Amino acid sequence: MDLEALESNHSPAPDNPYEREGCTTRGLTPLKGHPEKADLLSSDVKRSQPLLIQSGRWGRLRDEESRSSSLPDIPNPFPELCNSSPILSNTPNSSSPLEGGPHMVKVYSEDGTCRSLEVTAGATARHLCDMLVEKAHCLSDESWSLVELHPHLGLERCLEDHESVVEVQAMWPAGGDSKFIFRKNFTKYELFRGSPYALFPEDMIAGNLEAHKGLSHSELIQNFLNSGSWPEIQGYLHMKESGRKVWKRFFFFLRRSGLYYSTKGTSKDPRHLQYFADVNESNAYCLTQGKKLYSAPTEFGFCLKPYKMRSGTKGLKILCSEDEHSRTCWLTAIRLFKYGAQLYKNYQISRRGPQPWTDLKKQHSVSDSTLVPMDFSGCTGRVIENPLEALSVALEEAQSWRKKTTHRYSLPNPCQTTPSSSAVIHKTQAWYHGRLSRDETQRLMMQQGMADGVFLVRESTRNPKGFVLSLCHLQKIKHYLILPCEEDGKPYFSMDDGQTKFVDLIQLVEFHQINRGILPCILKHYCTCVAL
Repeated sequence: MDLEALESNHSPAPDNPYEREGCTTRGLTPLKGHPEKADLLSSDVKRSQPLLIQSGRWGRLRDEESRSSSLPDIPNPFPELCNSSPILSNTPNSSSPLEGGPHMVKVYSEDGTCRSLEVTAGATARHLCDMLVEKAHCLSDESWSLVELHPHLGLERCLEDHESVVEVQAMWPAGGDSKFIFRKNFTKYELFRGSPYALFPEDMIAGNLEAHKGLSHSELIQNFLNSGSWPEIQGYLHMKESGRKVWKRFFFFLRRSGLYYSTKGTSKDPRHLQYFADVNESNAYCLTQGKKLYSAPTEFGFCLKPYKMRSGTKGLKILCSEDEHSRTCWLTAIRLFKYGAQLYKNYQISRRGPQPWTDLKKQHSVSDSTLVPMDFSGCTGRVIENPLEALSVALEEAQSWRKKTTHRYSLPNPCQTTPSSSAVIHKTQAWYHGRLSRDETQRLMMQQGMADGVFLVRESTRNPKGFVLSLCHLQKIKHYLILPCEEDGKPYFSMDDGQTKFVDLIQLVEFHQINRGILPCILKHYCTCVAL
């Protein structure tokens, strides 16, 4: 076999010095022009001479790799170095140096109680939330979150559902006061649950509107969401100079390559743009004590903390916005630029309910999957196949139930020992928080997310017989006084001087969860605190 035939039947041989000397592997012949080296094939292989063994499955894989690549096939003596992963992996199943035995994670609740959980290295924030929901016997929804809190730095952030809790905890400084808190965050998935246009106002994507003059604001946002790409975000932010307490206002641009600010007004000229931070190599935190610790001009500060930074404030990239809505928009944009479609995947998984964290599977009745809406208004029952008709029937039944409930409360109860059972029935509800001050109410609602429809009911500190409905709308918290009133000797509650009356606070809340009434929006999400 000559050299041309060899090249036509086999891939290029590696440039191996032993082959140049005449050593051959299976399926190859000595190079043409060196017949005297052929005697080495029949001679014994010397002890210091390497021998390439290709047999079985490993040999076939090596042959396939050599045919698929024209580079020399040099064995890697350190294959484990090729599987390096970032400090904080974005996939829960990625390899981690912390893999091994169980790890202990301590989680605190809003009231200061805590619970220690034994988890594996691959446990994600979603897994821990499902475990705590089951242990605390509370209702499961996508709003439950695990919050990373650093009190000494005045920083907190909501972990993404796919993040590894053990890896995040491993980055904390030894002996510090960092901890996890289990609470609700209603703004975590507001982008997918509500209107995305509010989180991308026109002034923050003005540059994209100029480039797409034929599209409206809503059409542009929808195109971005459908394509999986994100628009360039721009706007004014206050920036804290490194090592100084001086804050200056600059025009910032968030792009795929990083966060920049302009040194000359709103100019986009590359000569005027200064690099600020890489959002892909940092975590975004909210400032909980911005004015006290960092002399921030407003209470709506946030910062970018690099992965490699464990303690101290020297490497923090601190910014401050004008209001809560602006801060929410910037943080949402940073999350989208950093995680992309992973956020929507997390949202879909969280809506499916608690994921199994043990080998025990919940047993469901066979009849659960065979339930269908029925109409029994006629002589015989019929199956309602139209979804719109089924929804209409459900609403009619709900209204009929409310009328019956109101009538039942209006009837005299001979067994009633108190003036009215409506005076205490609301205390069993999760949205009732008892004697809570206005400042504590605003702090709690800001911690759990300033989404439209977030609410709670508390006792009035000024009127001993009244209550207060605190509601969030357009990033602002409004308070509505609920006063008791009487009609024909029967007690009621009203927010509009008796024009609309309710027999108890439960009926008042349920009514406004369907009807807006005098409120700017319906009640959607109630603030709640659980004890672990």
